[in-house]
Amino acid sequence: MCKKYLGLLICFVLIFGFFAELGAEESEPEYGISHALVLQLSSLPEAKLGYTFGYKFPFLQGDNPFTKDNNVKIALTAEVSPISLNGLASIVWTPIAFLEISAGGRIGTGWHINLFGADLYGLARTASGENNNFKYSNIKGGLQGKGYLGGAFQFDLAAIIPGDWNHVVFRTYHEINYAGFSCASGKESWVFENDDGDNVNGFRYYSNYLVGYQMPIFLNMIALLAEAEKNLYNIPYEKYWGEDLIQWHFAGILNFAVHKQVEIALLCQFRTRKNFIETDWKDKYYRTLEVNRSNPQRIEFYRVAAIVNYKF
Repeated sequence: MCKKYLGLLICFVLIFGFFAELGAEESEPEYGISHALVLQLSSLPEAKLGYTFGYKFPFLQGDNPFTKDNNVKIALTAEVSPISLNGLASIVWTPIAFLEISAGGRIGTGWHINLFGADLYGLARTASGENNNFKYSNIKGGLQGKGYLGGAFQFDLAAIIPGDWNHVVFRTYHEINYAGFSCASGKESWVFENDDGDNVNGFRYYSNYLVGYQMPIFLNMIALLAEAEKNLYNIPYEKYWGEDLIQWHFAGILNFAVHKQVEIALLCQFRTRKNFIETDWKDKYYRTLEVNRSNPQRIEFYRVAAIVNYKF
């Protein structure tokens, strides 16, 4: 049953390409059609290449400074990595200068490869195997999907004190999403794009907070970013292995305007990790481990990443 979903995914990505070609010659600088290629690399064994077709148009614009730039942005993206293939769609409405309301979704599939002796899993169920170690299913196919609804509040000091060097920016985004794997049922856990393998079909809360300074030079932004995610699965005994804890990621960001069409962002990321009572927890199935409630989390280095964005 799971194999048939791969054909649906391929059709989904081909539709993205059709619409992109349809508007390829009607690009406009502010409103209209846009195209972008995004390459993501990091110090982990991961890489991803994406193509985005975007369309932006004015919507419910007014005569005052808060509504004169009101717009709607639609984006369709196809992305591929060595272990996954995904299609994404999003719509973002700006009803007032400091607010964005967004909705969207993703559908994708993944597979297993062995890279330089390391097993990488794009999509599979996880369970407890021999000696309570992680065990991955040998599913061929299946779909992973996600839908979300979110909103962002943003502020730029230059809107109050105009000037090229006055762009102190703040942005916070909050989202409720539902993610699921078509070949996982009930409260079965699964891995997606070689993550920790502790995903479950259900709702999650995600938010991020960015403070930055934009400059009219080659290094056009420096920023600090904090991301938080909390599972809302409500699984029995979830507190035992720390399912109720908020997971944090922290990053320092440098963004470079290499060319009017090319930007490169460099990130150094840290994250929180669970502290388990067991001393030999590495490679163990997370539901067999108990979190140390007196000291449940720690902060550790995660990765260095680079994102290359080419707009055309």
